[in-house]
Amino acid sequence: MVPGCSSLSVRFVPLLAAVAMLAAPASAQPAPPQSRPAIKPEMMENCLGLVARNRAPRAVPASLAGDQVRITYVGHSTFTVESPRGIKIATDYNDYVKPRALPDVVTMNRAHSTHYTDSPEPGIKHVLRGWGQGPDVPARHDIQVSDVRVRNVPTNIRTWMDGGTGRHGNSIFIFEMANMCIAHLGHLHHTLNQQQLNEIGRLDAVMVPVDGGATLDLDGMVEVLQALKAPLMIPMHYFSTYTLRRFLDRLGESQFDVAHHDVPSVVVSKTTLPAKPKVLVLPGRAF
Repeated sequence: MVPGCSSLSVRFVPLLAAVAMLAAPASAQPAPPQSRPAIKPEMMENCLGLVARNRAPRAVPASLAGDQVRITYVGHSTFTVESPRGIKIATDYNDYVKPRALPDVVTMNRAHSTHYTDSPEPGIKHVLRGWGQGPDVPARHDIQVSDVRVRNVPTNIRTWMDGGTGRHGNSIFIFEMANMCIAHLGHLHHTLNQQQLNEIGRLDAVMVPVDGGATLDLDGMVEVLQALKAPLMIPMHYFSTYTLRRFLDRLGESQFDVAHHDVPSVVVSKTTLPAKPKVLVLPGRAF
């Protein structure tokens, strides 16, 4: 069960202090060139086509059709993403904010303890850590679970103690299902270079951290979203409605539509993607 807001407040005082120290806007800095394995042809071929129709998201059904994906905001940076065959993925899985149902796949990032756990529940079949065994050994995942493919693109992070660079400490995870590609940016700290954009490929939806300080500054994050060109963007990792509003106001200058959903779940498919890029705010625990 997710802890109550009062207990989270006490538990996260040290974390918020650390965030405050880092909250000075960080300049968007491209990741340095890195030696990477050759990009697999299928990474370039998948996640390409878009079929955009100007329709509102459907009501959330109990079960999904073969072309539908359910995205549910649990809180902070944790979402569950459910495939047509019922495979459940939990993003940035941690000890504080957890989905109600046991996921089949969990992804994690190493920025701090609200983005990973050292003790995932034993019943989870696939635990994908977004960092490698050392600064020169990035994590590389590419797995198929029923009707879902999960892969990652490593990025760097700022180190908490000295503000330096932690190589390959974050991963952007990409989920391919129902003829769609959905990405979770994790704790992204810099803009993306062309090689990373090529590895990610064309996206249909992206979950994006919008705090504007602990991750990437707002101008840098808007640059990332413009480069990714996903028609649907879902905010995460904000600590108050004020922080969220700052991000939405900044996007207003860039011709993005903004909508607020009444429930934390939305069902999307190729045919329900917006014709104009849209930011969809789902209710959840932001802390």
